[in-house]
Amino acid sequence: MKIYALLDYDSLLKKKWSIEKFISTCKSLHVEIIQYRDKKGDITRKTENLKKIKSLCDITLLVNDEIALVDFCDGLHVGQEDLLKISESKNEAIKKIREKIGRKILGISTHNKEEILEANSLDIDYIGLGAYRVTNTKNDAIVLKESLSDLARLSFKPVGAIGGVRVDDEIDGVTFAVVGTDLYLQSEYI
Repeated sequence: MKIYALLDYDSLLKKKWSIEKFISTCKSLHVEIIQYRDKKGDITRKTENLKKIKSLCDITLLVNDEIALVDFCDGLHVGQEDLLKISESKNEAIKKIREKIGRKILGISTHNKEEILEANSLDIDYIGLGAYRVTNTKNDAIVLKESLSDLARLSFKPVGAIGGVRVDDEIDGVTFAVVGTDLYLQSEYI
């Protein structure tokens, strides 16, 4: 599986890591995608951090939820709730997002069979599916564990397993291991 790194800015601060150290770890692990997520920062901090990440590496960079920041990266990842804030119709929400981001990468989170089947008809590039395990960053996540592989096979799009995923996990039917917290542990072995 390919590694898709989740740079959650709050986690980075809690671990007392710099963006530079995070990027260095990503390079060592041959990460293919980085998603920047910052739920508490203002637009200035988010913009500066996206620019810094782009200056430090040529890894594909996505931003979480912030359509306004897509000019500073390679694409966008949005959750189900974020789509519904744009329109009651997910298809219409995706059309509106596409008007703003063009052909940049677009991924959405999914959690069950219905959301995956719906995603198959949307103009997106991949789905995130999870949670694979219990995670510290999403308290309300439903843990899919072994059923994640069966669900992933329903997707016509590449699948990133999300939620408690570790660098060394091998999950059938999944293209990307979306790794957050485990990246901090990996740096001890690099």
